[in-house]
Amino acid sequence: MTTSTVLAAAGEVSGGEEVTFWILAPLALLGAIGMLWARNAVHSALWLVLTMLCLGVFYVLQAGPFIGMVQIIVYTGAIMMLFLFVLMLVGRDASDSLIETLRGQRVAAILLGLGFAGLVAGGLSRALDGTTPVGLEEANAGGNVQGIAELLFTKYVFAFELTSALLITAAVGAMVLAHVERRREDKVDQIATMKARFRPGNYPGPKPGPGVFATSSSVATPALLPDGRLTDRGISEIMPVREMTAEETILKGTDR
Repeated sequence: MTTSTVLAAAGEVSGGEEVTFWILAPLALLGAIGMLWARNAVHSALWLVLTMLCLGVFYVLQAGPFIGMVQIIVYTGAIMMLFLFVLMLVGRDASDSLIETLRGQRVAAILLGLGFAGLVAGGLSRALDGTTPVGLEEANAGGNVQGIAELLFTKYVFAFELTSALLITAAVGAMVLAHVERRREDKVDQIATMKARFRPGNYPGPKPGPGVFATSSSVATPALLPDGRLTDRGISEIMPVREMTAEETILKGTDR
């Protein structure tokens, strides 16, 4: 199939392409909205992965297999996974996105982003309106994939290698930031852990669960020891301490 045939076919919309678009377009939009509304940075990156996968399929449908595979393999499979790796390694949580160091910075960021997007869209629309592409036949004479590969690994090979080095440096920097150096004397071995567990005054055995050998299965009910004495080891330390009323201490009929 020649380049002119592919370009001519790219201007037509087949039934399968239309069905695929109406299936994946809502998913791509959902991923974009989820990326903006997700409070967790990892969840936001995963929503963006969904949008990138849909865009890769759109490129393939528009007779651009190379850019579609690059979108899926490089951007989605490599760069976004690297972002996820860095986010999980550094350890971002949901509370990070809720902290505003400057009052009203979210509203200002949204307005500035919309304004910038409008300026870029308007500039591109006026610059590309009425223009026809020139030189596509010469550039794709040996094939679209071959032409891009020739430019990527000859004319732009320095920028390509520089980008890969930048990504590797970012991953190494994230590992350095996430690494916690501990002194040798702070490291606890198995012998020290065992001695601390069996130190006089500690309770080395498993703690009884709440309500064990008791008249209630509530987590607020103290457990009973085999000799009938109460023990507070079955109650979590975060539970508020209070005295039980007479109604709470009477038998509930569950001890029969």
